[in-house]
Amino acid sequence: MSMFLSAQNALEWTGGHERVRIEPWGQDSLRVRATVNAAFTGADRALLPPDPSQSGVEIQTESAAITCGRLRADISAAGRIRFSRSDTHDPLLEEVIVKRLYPLPREYRSLDSDLYHVEVRFCPHPDERFYGLGQHRHGKLNQKGAVIDLVQRNNEVAIPWLLSSRGYGFLWNNPALDRVELATTGTRWVAEATREIDYWVTTGDTPAEIMAHYADATGHAPMLPEWAAGFWQSRLRYRTQSEVLDVTREYRRRGLPLSVIVIDFFHWPMQGCWDFDPACWPDPEAMVRELEQMGIKVMVSVWPSVNGNSPNFEFMRKRGYLLRTERGVSAIFPFMDTQPEGLVYIHYYDPSRPEARRFVWERCRDHYYRRGIKVFWLDACEPEMDPPDHGNLRYHIGNGREVGALYPFLHQQTFYEGLKAEGEQEIIMLCRSAWPGSQRFGAAVWSGDIESHFDVLRTQVPAGLNIGLSGIPWWTTDIGGFKEGDPRTAEFRELLVRWFQYGTFCPLFCLHGNRLPTDGKYGAPNEVWSFGEDVYAILKRYLFVRERLRPYILQQMDHAHVQGIPPMRPLFFDFPDDPGSWEIDDEFMFGPDLLVAPILEKGARRRQVYLPPASFWTDAWTGVKYKGGSCVEAPAPLDIIPVYLREGSALPVREGTF
Repeated sequence: MSMFLSAQNALEWTGGHERVRIEPWGQDSLRVRATVNAAFTGADRALLPPDPSQSGVEIQTESAAITCGRLRADISAAGRIRFSRSDTHDPLLEEVIVKRLYPLPREYRSLDSDLYHVEVRFCPHPDERFYGLGQHRHGKLNQKGAVIDLVQRNNEVAIPWLLSSRGYGFLWNNPALDRVELATTGTRWVAEATREIDYWVTTGDTPAEIMAHYADATGHAPMLPEWAAGFWQSRLRYRTQSEVLDVTREYRRRGLPLSVIVIDFFHWPMQGCWDFDPACWPDPEAMVRELEQMGIKVMVSVWPSVNGNSPNFEFMRKRGYLLRTERGVSAIFPFMDTQPEGLVYIHYYDPSRPEARRFVWERCRDHYYRRGIKVFWLDACEPEMDPPDHGNLRYHIGNGREVGALYPFLHQQTFYEGLKAEGEQEIIMLCRSAWPGSQRFGAAVWSGDIESHFDVLRTQVPAGLNIGLSGIPWWTTDIGGFKEGDPRTAEFRELLVRWFQYGTFCPLFCLHGNRLPTDGKYGAPNEVWSFGEDVYAILKRYLFVRERLRPYILQQMDHAHVQGIPPMRPLFFDFPDDPGSWEIDDEFMFGPDLLVAPILEKGARRRQVYLPPASFWTDAWTGVKYKGGSCVEAPAPLDIIPVYLREGSALPVREGTF
């Protein structure tokens, strides 16, 4: 027996113990929830409350349908859901057909209490392409055929949002330990432990329109602060206040642009103090004042971890501000610290508890913000675990299997709410992970602790493009890679040059890394003059390329803020009607007018570049013009990254004009 019901602008279906609700959730968008429990949880998670929108509900004996703008969902008497365009009737997405003794479109396996292992299955389309899903190391732009664990890890950012080449977007609105299988035989979304199915579907005529709907639903990124579009200097690590001042003064002496200096970990007495060690940082206020006078912002690394020896530990433990374990000791990560020096077992605060968020922000407010520091680097915010047993974690709001992917989102909320309460309007935080909606808290993401190799550089291009298509417009990498980079070798110096050139055209521009030789806590020098005069001359050149492009970059950041358009995107985003543009995964558009073709292979001094049709393209270095719709062989000596200007653009990549 089944039943359809139109209620409060939504369509509901019940069959057996299952209840399904489909309702308008923004322009051309529908939200689907399903459960076998007595009621829905009422949690919106990544989704913001939508603007009021009208829907049309049609109920017949054997089926029903609901329409919101250009999106239509039909549901059969057996409960199978199909999505299509209401204006063109083109099919978009449909659950698998219900068959007796076959896996159902929606499957629930009871775990304990109201928790279920859930799977949702959709029909395959052989030519469909999938983009988004956060940031991953597999090196694929089109993720058709991949199995993606939607679990937060160092280098792996789980954002369960897909942009499909069939003209729809799909958000799996579930923070559980999840997985998506994008197989040729079908698509399957899996949640290890959840109380309900919750997903959101939208459509549009172009990728840009779909991304705009997604930004409306999950939140728009703030406008990037003007200073953040410049160059960020970092290393592992500056040990003292005097080191930071020496480096920044040298940048000024050389006449080099510098916007941000980064103070990395171990500046603290121990983890969980959220303060400077006074022995190494005797007067942070004076340091910040001097740097502000030079136009340089200070960013400080803040970890969510708490050493059991920290003076805050007992206070937090007694009030339930720490994550706890279901079994065994409550420490969840062995890591080195300063006091006691060496290996300790680290705890993490619980950002799902509002009181814990307030407590951590108050410590950071008192020890950093009130000293003039307003930019925070939220490292290790997955949280990092060893062993990675999320099911053994207990949050204030549930078991880690059910809510574990939310940690970075809630941690970012800690700092966003704290800074907003202090009246700050320019908010940006650099994070190692994210979740849908993190962008509305001013979260920027970098690609984590990656190795210094050309094959890793190659993976950064699709990683950056996919996270941009996941709603995070502010993204960067550690230029040169984070680890295993030895400036004494010619191979690394070449890699650094190629990575620096690529980084010049990324949304954020940050030089960071643990250079060899290192003792694990302190790497070799990593400033632009640290790699020899030949390399320095090239890096200096690109510092000024970035400076000249900053007005253009800020225009793209405004588009990201207002429209949800990522500044760094695949060619097909701007040329969706060109089949050739969908095939390219090692070039990208930086805004609408710059095509960038980075050099990603050791020893390469030229490469093939595809130029999309519908435009003429000008080599940004030589002024030579090319007709689009063809490949050109671009020269790429070590000091050149192939860059092309779209017809009508006069961007100052090269000094002077053509």
